[in-house]
Amino acid sequence: MMASPTNSGASIPCEESHGLARWGEWCARRPFHVVSAWVIAIAVVAATAGALHATFSDNVSLAGTQAATGQQVLSRDAPAPAASTGLIVFSFVAPLSTQQSAITRALATVSSIADVVTVSDPFTSASISVDGRIGYSDVGLRVASRSLPTKLRGQLEHALAPVRSLGIQVSYGGAFDQVTQPTINDHASEFIGFAVALVVLLVVFGSLLGAIVPLLSALVGIVAGLSLLDIAGATLGFGASAPKLAAMIGIGVGIDYAVFLTTRFRQYVKDGMSPVRAAGLTTSSSGRAIVVAASTVSLAMIGLYASGVTFIGLLGLAAVFGVATAALGAVTLVPAVLGLLGGRIDRLHVGRTVAETGSDADGWHRYAAAIGRHPWTYLSAGVVVLAVIAAPVLVMQTGHVGDGASPAGYTSRQAYDTMARGFGAGINGPFTVVVARASRTSSLDAAESALHATLASAPGVARVTPFTLTPNHAAMVATLIPDSGPQNSATSELFSRLVDVTLPTALASTRDRAYVTGVTPSQIQFDGLITQRIPLIIAVVVLLAFVLIMTVFRSLYLAIKAAVLNLLSIAAAYGVLVAVFQWGWGRSLLGLDENVPIEAYVPMLLFAIVFGLSMDYEIFLLSRVKETWELTRDNHEAVADGLARTGRVISAAALIMISVFLSFVTTDLVAIKQLAVGLAASVAIDATLIRLLLVPATMYLFGERNWWLPRWIERLLPHVRVE
Repeated sequence: MMASPTNSGASIPCEESHGLARWGEWCARRPFHVVSAWVIAIAVVAATAGALHATFSDNVSLAGTQAATGQQVLSRDAPAPAASTGLIVFSFVAPLSTQQSAITRALATVSSIADVVTVSDPFTSASISVDGRIGYSDVGLRVASRSLPTKLRGQLEHALAPVRSLGIQVSYGGAFDQVTQPTINDHASEFIGFAVALVVLLVVFGSLLGAIVPLLSALVGIVAGLSLLDIAGATLGFGASAPKLAAMIGIGVGIDYAVFLTTRFRQYVKDGMSPVRAAGLTTSSSGRAIVVAASTVSLAMIGLYASGVTFIGLLGLAAVFGVATAALGAVTLVPAVLGLLGGRIDRLHVGRTVAETGSDADGWHRYAAAIGRHPWTYLSAGVVVLAVIAAPVLVMQTGHVGDGASPAGYTSRQAYDTMARGFGAGINGPFTVVVARASRTSSLDAAESALHATLASAPGVARVTPFTLTPNHAAMVATLIPDSGPQNSATSELFSRLVDVTLPTALASTRDRAYVTGVTPSQIQFDGLITQRIPLIIAVVVLLAFVLIMTVFRSLYLAIKAAVLNLLSIAAAYGVLVAVFQWGWGRSLLGLDENVPIEAYVPMLLFAIVFGLSMDYEIFLLSRVKETWELTRDNHEAVADGLARTGRVISAAALIMISVFLSFVTTDLVAIKQLAVGLAASVAIDATLIRLLLVPATMYLFGERNWWLPRWIERLLPHVRVE
């Protein structure tokens, strides 16, 4: 989504002897060298990635938080024999005690598996439901969940087969998710994305070869990007969503980058230029815009490190792998293939192509003229529509989407539902209460003894186990079960109440320090921290957009407009997310059977991505407007001509991007579904309401002020050419 093709009769840039032009010509003259280099590079990185077996998981550690400090106390005073804990859940039509011997033998076999260090006995650890039909065993594992070998699933299935043969249902949770879930890195959504994009490209280009070139470039780029991500994932703790995020962004921008290169190349060839020279000029003009656009998106994604949360920064870095390889493929592989095809790219014609060219009387010019006659009317209407779409953002609820929202076929979902049925919803999100004692006596003092009763009677608490002292008597530990599920806002409120009021009050007469830790408390604090950091990310991104537009177009007013419209666009995308996932509008079409909160990091991630993509559209449209302005010095003509020359291509590019993003709703990861819907909505909004309505309306109203920049700012800014 960057520079567009030059319309017929436009001046041809004289850059064939410089920089990217020479590079593009070299690629066009030696296409087999370029293709061979890509084949070798992909073979090397793919083989390396396959040998490293990287894993991706959402394990988050936030140093200095309540949950992290509590975990440190536990590790110091009661070091666990296991690095992670898996869960085995049993369910039977009769009391499990009738099959106790079979279950005990099966768990004994589980205990003999190489990476298993402890296995709890459900019949001696109060892990059987009141009706006796549901029970569970905690399995301590020698290694962290992300390091579990894939063969573990087969070993578990073999050990528990005798139990299953008796009609007992067995499901897995906890650390076992890593090896028992369907793989999250399957490529079904990517294949769907390419298939849908092919159909759209056939409509856009009108020729089979013209459609295949962007797909080929995007495919090569994303294979390389995901392989590099796998290599990095062997040492860095990327989240579970990282591969899908990189693929979604990489495919979308990769196709669009190649679309604009191919469109411009075709125009040059139609104007009588040789294929090699056309490829060079295309790489010099649109290629430069691609580099700027890819750098902008990458900078926005790396800017997520400003959140101070490594997990979020790494998700941004994952997206950079997809964007960077897409851009590299666009400025190397695309000119090579274009040089090879030459004028034959329009063979196998299947329909009318989308182009920039048009007369003063065509539909786009008439539409632009209508906005010019009534800019306030169009501006007001656009803002009202955006406000309506954005309204649901006022009730946005962020949180963690856990196993309760997984597909029904997932064993983790079955374990979640079975545990909730047998022990209450809170069993899936237990709290561990850790008290660091001021003294190391072997008996509890009065306040410590009373703490259990205080917690048990606290609102929102289902039950609390008795406190036990650690071996060194330096801490005491209890497990607290909320009466609400881990995704429920009541659970977050309980956590805050325990930390801020209940525990400090109960231990006020002592020098003891209490902490609430565990997976659910860690996630609650992670969600809260992300919510606090969103304003910082928004400020960084908006400032970046402001400086970028002001630098490229030497305009203060256009920079202010871009910042404001970015905020309106993202607010509308957030509103769509709330309506779909919290309110359930069309939820069933996404494969969800319950309303869910917005994953805490999705709004932050979405904002950074949308910023980068919207800047592509902004630069694409404004570069055409400025080109006409510099020729005519007539603001109305410049806006109308820029809108008319880019409207078709913006619409086509947006349709491709929306199609690719929506194909990713087929994944089982709810966070990726939310990103896919949010990105598709934001691109649709940006390409219609923003770029084709509000931008021209405001530019008509600004008049010649569109191109004004204070001289002192002019002296400070570098000069950047997009084309």
